[in-house]
Amino acid sequence: MATHKSAEKRDRQSKKHRTRNIAAKSAIKTKIKSVLASVDSKNKENSIHALKTVTPALAKAASKGVIHKKNASRKISRLTKKVNALK
Repeated sequence: MATHKSAEKRDRQSKKHRTRNIAAKSAIKTKIKSVLASVDSKNKENSIHALKTVTPALAKAASKGVIHKKNASRKISRLTKKVNALK
């Protein structure tokens, strides 16, 4: 248990960041699944719409430090390739 004032603050901050990170990762995973599901159903319009919603979410998570910048870039690239293959 933290005994110093600064250590107690750091503990509070880490708990807030942890809950934010978990929520953001969960939302990203859900959006990625929606893109993959629409690609599997070969619905081009839904796939493009879903990709347009997941791309900014991944970019924002990377900028906030929830996921690594290159991880977000890789996911965006792979999803875009799958969606473009439908055209």
